[in-house]
Order: sequence, then C-alpha cells, then structure tokens
Amino acid sequence: MSRVRIAHFCDSHPGRTDGVAISVETTVSLLRSAGHEVQVYQPAPLLRGRDEPCGVRSVPVPLRNIRVGVPRFSGMRPVPQIVHIHTPGPVGIGGLRYAKAHEIPVVMTWHTDLLAYSAHFMEIQVGAAHAAQRLGLGWTARDYLRLARPGTERRLQLVRLGQEFLDRTAVVIAPSEKTAASFAEFERVPPVWTVPTSVALAECPLGRSEVRRSLRIPDGVPVVLAVGRATREKDPQLLLASFARLLRHLPDARLVMLGVRQQRLTILRLARQAGVAHALRIVRPVPHSRMAAYYRAADVLAFASTTDTQGLVLLEAEQAGLPVVLADAALAGRPGEESPGRMSTAPDADSFAAALARVLTDPALHRAVAEAGRAAAESYSTQRYLDHLLAAYAFARAAQPAPAAPPIR
Repeated sequence: MSRVRIAHFCDSHPGRTDGVAISVETTVSLLRSAGHEVQVYQPAPLLRGRDEPCGVRSVPVPLRNIRVGVPRFSGMRPVPQIVHIHTPGPVGIGGLRYAKAHEIPVVMTWHTDLLAYSAHFMEIQVGAAHAAQRLGLGWTARDYLRLARPGTERRLQLVRLGQEFLDRTAVVIAPSEKTAASFAEFERVPPVWTVPTSVALAECPLGRSEVRRSLRIPDGVPVVLAVGRATREKDPQLLLASFARLLRHLPDARLVMLGVRQQRLTILRLARQAGVAHALRIVRPVPHSRMAAYYRAADVLAFASTTDTQGLVLLEAEQAGLPVVLADAALAGRPGEESPGRMSTAPDADSFAAALARVLTDPALHRAVAEAGRAAAESYSTQRYLDHLLAAYAFARAAQPAPAAPPIR
C-alpha cells in the first residue's frame, strides 16, 4: 500500500496504563515503522500542549488519572487522508468535526463499551452532553435530562448519540467479535471490520523468582494474577469473592492485583470482608517493559471484567505462556481463531473459582491452555494486525467520494 497520511485522535493521554492508550501507541508505532505519515492528537499539559507538535492542551481531573483536552484543529498541515478516532471525548469529537469540515473519511475504533461504563462513571453522561453540543445535534433540555436518569432513558439517549458517531464514520473497527455483535442495537451501521489490536510483549530480564521475592511470595506457591484497574467496571468484587472460594481448596495461594492506582483502600476493605487480605498483593502500574516478568511469575491470569471490548492483557498473557481464565464468554474467541478457545465461565464466584482451581491443580490442563494461548498469539502477529488495519483504511478511502475541486479563479 502506498504511503498514507493518518491523523489519530485519542482522549487517553500518552503513558496512561489503559488499553486505549496502549492500543494507540502500538498502532502508531507500527504505522510509522511501515513508512506511513502519522499525526497523533492526545491530551498534553496545559502550558506545554501548545509547544508539542500534536499535543492538545488539557487539564487534569482531580483524583483521577484522566486529562480533559481543549482541542483546536484548524491548521493541520499536511491535511490527513484518513482521520482515525479512538475515543468519543473532546479530542475525538474535535477530530470528527475536523474530518467533516475537510471531507476526510473517518475510521473509528470502538474501544470502549460506553453503555456499560455509563453505570459506573458520571463523566460518561457529562461527555455525552458535551458531544451533543459540539456536534450541533439540536438536543432539547429534555434530551439532556434523559442522560441523568439511570436505566432505559439514559441508555436510549446514549444509543442515539452513538448513532450520530456511526453516521459520521466510513468504517468502524471492532476489536473483538463481542464488540462487533454489540452494533445490533443501532439502526444504521457502517461497514464493521473486526480487527483486534496485536501487541508485542517486550522482553524483560527480571526472572520469576525475582518478582516473587519482591512480592514476598515463595517460589512454590500458586499465584493468581489480575492486571488492570480495580475500579467498579472491572468487577474487583467478583475477583475477590472468587479468590476467597479458591483459598478453601488452595489455602497457600496468593492473588496479585497489578496496575491498581485508584480504589486501593476500597480493595483492601473488600479483601478484608472476603477474608483474603493476608493473601493479597496490590501493585501499582509498572512500565510496560516489565509486564512480561509479572506474567512469568504467575500461574494463571484471572480476568473478571465483563465490560471490556478486547482485553489486551489476555493476548499479552498468552504471548508469555500464562493460562487465562475469564468470566466473559463473549471474549473467549482468540484473535485469528474461528472458534472460541479461551477458558471462560459464567460471571459468578463459584464458577470462576472452580475454573481457576482446575487450571492450578491439573498440570495437563494448565499446559494445554498455555500452549493453545501461545500458539494463537503467535499466529496473530503485529504485521497481520497492520495489514488488516491498512486494508480498512483503503476501504474507507475508496468508499468516501473525493471532495469537489475548488473553482478556478
């Protein structure tokens, strides 16, 4: 494919340890390595944002690892051939508006299940109101009030807003079959390409024993690893309740929750209530370059969330040869496989704990799950992901009518 100019718009700031930021960083790196011209617009510090080539001035949200961008995209040079939207926040909305003004085809990756997240984060409703205003949707006061009412009214209003995003998009990228199926709720949907992000797990010199020593965990003890935020949408309560049941069968087991920045006191309180505080290790986010060592130090990855659209940690764990057990059957299908392959259970503590116990106590099953995961991860390379992404870009450009030539004066 010839060289393409792509502008990416993302509301997760660089270095943030979430799936969206990591996906954008991976995508941009692959595109640049392949010789394409890429601009990335993400929140930058308020006073330095204007000095960074693609930095969007932003302000931090107190007590949250989030920055709210104040975007202005009037003089982008050179003008991109594709606008790729990753988030529906102020930066993403600014990208949509820019694309419309310059008649540039839009590719949107549906990274986040905002309908599910709206039950946990008030900023989803605030962001929806801002998006409706910036897109000039002409909502009435009653429309905005619906966002404040939990339940059906809020959901219908968010679906209505999501439809506006889709109507402005040439191609929507779903990072999983689960996400692709979720578009059935909308009336009109552009072509959907299911393209999971492929990440390359960096090598790390730290060994299994070194990580375990840092966590005060003996070598022979079974370790359950959970990676990511511990906020409500990730269901840490299910994780802790399941681990409490696991301890009845494996009393020396340990649970490592890696990547916990917020809600640490809440997690400790829930752990004490579940009777597992003595067996819990809470670890703040670590550089991505050290993740492989933590996967090697564990015996199974427990994925309790049912709100994720892909779960990059699942692919990372499989690359490292760590068996995965998840409580979301909709994410059981591995990238590149036609049939579901991951070990999944119903999202209840008894089922989840039983599956974890089976993997930890059955060496043959442990080996089979690990080998299947590693084989699937190896078959879905970063080059395969890049090829699919570029094909989606080409499709979007072909589907978008060329802008009218300016009149000759």
